[in-house]
Amino acid sequence: MDERPTVPYWHLFTDSDGISRQKPCLMTEFKFESMKPPADPQWLGSRTSGAMTVVVTVQPVGWIGTWHENLWPQWIVPLSGCWFVEAMDGTRVGMDAGEISFGGDRNCRDVDGRRGHRPGTIGDVPAMLMVVQFDGVPGPWLPCELR
Repeated sequence: MDERPTVPYWHLFTDSDGISRQKPCLMTEFKFESMKPPADPQWLGSRTSGAMTVVVTVQPVGWIGTWHENLWPQWIVPLSGCWFVEAMDGTRVGMDAGEISFGGDRNCRDVDGRRGHRPGTIGDVPAMLMVVQFDGVPGPWLPCELR
């Protein structure tokens, strides 16, 4: 059996001053078990269940979205291309295919017309993203060690 894995992701959240920020985090809670016997065991992360919406989006080349908050917590995984998320604190993180982001900014205050985050594409190809939204899950959604 291999060593217990860690999976990096970026967590977008709202701090106690109402400012969105991003923090690099690690998924570390894995168990080596079968998803359903008799399937061979593998490293399984913690499960989230409940009402979810899954959507695939394609951001055109040069697309830059408007400032907004996440309505519900959501995982975003780029399938191809590259995209960025800019937080109110000025942190702008670019993510390539396979990198993971958790969007949990909510109840931000307005600062010079910025509230929440602003996404966009990077490069000369569209960014295709898979978004998994958790419907009706209340916040706050704190990153890593702040939980």
